[in-house]
Amino acid sequence: MKTALIFGSSGLIGDHLLNKILQSNKYTHIKLFVRSIPKIDNSKVETIQTDFNNLEKYKDSIVANDCFFCIGTTKKNAPDKKEYRRIEYNIPVEIAQIAKSNSVDSFIYVSSLGANPNTPGDYLKNKGQVEEELKKLNFPKLAILRPSILLGDRKKNRVGEKIGVFVMQMLSPLFLGSLKKMKPIKAGYVAKAMFTIAQNDYQKTVFESNQIVEIINS
Repeated sequence: MKTALIFGSSGLIGDHLLNKILQSNKYTHIKLFVRSIPKIDNSKVETIQTDFNNLEKYKDSIVANDCFFCIGTTKKNAPDKKEYRRIEYNIPVEIAQIAKSNSVDSFIYVSSLGANPNTPGDYLKNKGQVEEELKKLNFPKLAILRPSILLGDRKKNRVGEKIGVFVMQMLSPLFLGSLKKMKPIKAGYVAKAMFTIAQNDYQKTVFESNQIVEIINS
């Protein structure tokens, strides 16, 4: 049986992912790396209160079969540019480097639709640059998921995001052919695809939003 690492288990995707893994019999041990300890009563779960400014301290704990990474933030929550960069770029890259050094078999990373290391916008640039660094590490299995705008009940009310979701849902019927990847996607679908990809060999690395939907519908 296998061990899973989850970074971002309290987020919109991470919460669905944790529930999916708990409901399966694929993993006997689940390590959650968190800033504050959640109330979870399950013998399979180990919670590791983590100082994300000192990840090397947890090197001996970042050992498993599969590492799932779905940490993210917004500029509203991290207005300082250096802090935003640290969360969106430095943390995933450093965790991946440690996981690779510990021979973790797979790294499953939630990126974003439109991720591009050369784009002007910080959000998509950071995601794209992380993708490039992950590819250089040569994990036995690397999966990069690029979901479109996420649907689901968030713990924090983001008015701008709600407006964006509404507009995208209204336009969704127009997204055909190569534009299918722009359709909003349920966070639960992304989590289920992460789990499914970890258990199977898809002979590819990058999964666009519409391909994520295809995986969970197959």
